[in-house]
Amino acid sequence: MRDLAWKLRALVCEVIPHVWEQVDASDKMIGYGLSPNMADSICVIAPYTSHVILMFGKGRELPDPAGLLKGTEQNVRSLKIMAASDIEAPALRTLLENAVAAQQS
Repeated sequence: MRDLAWKLRALVCEVIPHVWEQVDASDKMIGYGLSPNMADSICVIAPYTSHVILMFGKGRELPDPAGLLKGTEQNVRSLKIMAASDIEAPALRTLLENAVAAQQS
């Protein structure tokens, strides 16, 4: 799963070149945003033993034509990354781009 988390991180950094990266060691997550302010957070990567989660704090508001996002919380939506092919899917890049655009508006 470490390799998947690194590949996902690389995609996030590619889509958001000047992203702020914040490690939350106690919760075993890495947050990404446009500034160190949590209000500017775009997404979070959380590695587990069998998959990696990519979570969007404002995921409910994001356009998701491919239906990648899951969740029942008020605003948070996430998706499970199970294989490198999940990261390479064009729909994931589009979702990240949509999240950046939404955060900047």
